[in-house]
Amino acid sequence: MRQKRAKQYRKQMLVYQHTFKFREPYQVIVDDELVMGCSKASFDVAKGLTRTLQAEVKPMITQCCIQKLYESRDQHAIDIAKTFERRRCNHPPKDPVPPHECIKSIVNINNENKHRYVVATDNERLRYSLRKIPGVPLIYMNRSVMVMEPLSKASALVSTSKEKNKLTHGLNSVKSGVANAEQDDETGETETKKKRKGPKQPNPLSIKKKKVKSGENEQQQTTEKTKKRRKRSHKKREAGQDEGEGKGDGDGDGEGEGDGEGKGESQGESQD
Repeated sequence: MRQKRAKQYRKQMLVYQHTFKFREPYQVIVDDELVMGCSKASFDVAKGLTRTLQAEVKPMITQCCIQKLYESRDQHAIDIAKTFERRRCNHPPKDPVPPHECIKSIVNINNENKHRYVVATDNERLRYSLRKIPGVPLIYMNRSVMVMEPLSKASALVSTSKEKNKLTHGLNSVKSGVANAEQDDETGETETKKKRKGPKQPNPLSIKKKKVKSGENEQQQTTEKTKKRRKRSHKKREAGQDEGEGKGDGDGDGEGEGDGEGKGESQGESQD
């Protein structure tokens, strides 16, 4: 692929991504005519799609397109189609619908590409009808070269209108210029209210310690003194008991000695 064409395709897919919300891997609906043309030209469909879209792809085919390939009895084309993911079209296999009508029914849902399909087809009639639907990338084969069509008029109109709305978004509304508007007029989504933070606590290292009151200091000191006095009084009592015992012993000894001496002296005087 030429560099100029690759750059053009990349720009187109960016428009589909931003405007129509396309995401990788792209879902590509392949019809029977493109599969048969690729099988005759020995062209790898999956590699060609990844090279054209420059991203991961998921090739898909409907049951009606496979039934058409079975009728053609082209075994190589049937084998290629079997490697693709099967897309349910809700059409009975015994009574299939023409492939172009089948693809149109799954892509065009209320004039919108709801499932964001990329359509790869060689059917000009189908491509003409899908150009009227906005947001449908179209791929076809041109002389064994896979080509992507430029943006259709419907897709370009939708893209330009959305870009203009982005520039003038909210300017004509009643709440334009009002701070902290609750709702957006177009989207109707409520704005997320910021949580108000409460008052911050001061740094604990910078806070002065609370001064203890004088009354509390006196109470603490008195309690400490009373505790000490109790201990000391207990010791004094023990010491006082020891001293009392010593005094009692001394008094008894003195009295005994005095009495004995007095009695002896009185007896001697009487004998004389």
